[in-house]
Amino acid sequence: MTAYLILFVEEIVDRDEMATYALKARGMPGAPAKPLIVYGRKLVMEGPDFEGVAMLAFADLEEARAWYESPHYQEALPHRLRGARSRLVIVEGNDPPSEAQPHSRQATSE
Repeated sequence: MTAYLILFVEEIVDRDEMATYALKARGMPGAPAKPLIVYGRKLVMEGPDFEGVAMLAFADLEEARAWYESPHYQEALPHRLRGARSRLVIVEGNDPPSEAQPHSRQATSE
């Protein structure tokens, strides 16, 4: 089942640290992650506003956890922890529909 790593950045407190984090976290060798959201436009409908959100998709929970625990990401992580107040979760979700399948309606004949 697809797993999603979701990072909520509540507040950036050190832009230099976050810039270093972004450089180190990007382009990880053999990264199995598929970026779905990286600081896109947002509308906060409930709760307090926040700086941004990123969401990566992985084949499964184990792959997402392995990516997070990898030496490469662990090298980048301290820069985010010093640079921002943030939360990161990994959650299992539904597998996205394949491009060949209809998304919500079945074809009907008239």
